[in-house]
Amino acid sequence: MQEAEDLALLTAAAEQAGRIAMTYWRRDPKSWDKGDDQGPVSEADLAVNDSLEAQLKAARPGYGWLSEETADTPDRLSRDTVFIVDPIDGTRAFLAGEESFAISLAVAHAGIVTAGVVFLPAKNRIYAATAHGPATRDGQPITCSQTANLAEADVLTTRATMAPEMWPGGVPAFKRSFRTSLAFRLCLAAEGRFDAMITLRETWEWDIAAGSLIAARAGCRVSGRSGADLRFNAAAPRAPGTLAANSDLHSAILAALGA
Repeated sequence: MQEAEDLALLTAAAEQAGRIAMTYWRRDPKSWDKGDDQGPVSEADLAVNDSLEAQLKAARPGYGWLSEETADTPDRLSRDTVFIVDPIDGTRAFLAGEESFAISLAVAHAGIVTAGVVFLPAKNRIYAATAHGPATRDGQPITCSQTANLAEADVLTTRATMAPEMWPGGVPAFKRSFRTSLAFRLCLAAEGRFDAMITLRETWEWDIAAGSLIAARAGCRVSGRSGADLRFNAAAPRAPGTLAANSDLHSAILAALGA
């Protein structure tokens, strides 16, 4: 099946890219701010991107390409299948010498993610899924939390998400936790270490493509902030926020948001 072959390709590419990233980690790589509130980028991001682009495009020349660190072109919009790539998700954590940065790789067909890998090279941990297979961590199946009460939930989200204007019925009393990488946050929700992941701001597709599939295959309901399904390879590649939680908790979050 094509998605299994794509998953094997993504896994091999992620592991090779991880080896490159680790040659820069905690070695003071050059970095600069991209401007326009896009955050930092480093020479490691670019080196990883170059490796991924060369390997993945050579293996699947008919696939389109969408990456945070490659100038976007309209070409991908004419392709049925595309790679969606974040060479280093959590660059701030990477530059700070923290372990919670990730390489996030996905294949999307007709707007739906069919294979995804999130690799944390500093932790030597890999999450993966296909559209018709289980979500796994290091090859072992994972399942999301079954916590249904929002007030009892431990939710991965940003401080900005807790602003009162975001919650018409009042800010829920859940516990807030945080990790820099959005892809990693989705995977932590997928394996049930946290009960949900919420981001209410517009989200770049490369941050969430792989993690959204992994979370969904682990049993999460994954959607935009209004509850609508996510679609990928849009002309403007941003999602309207992202929610991931088991079905009951997802409904409770939407209700609290007034969606």
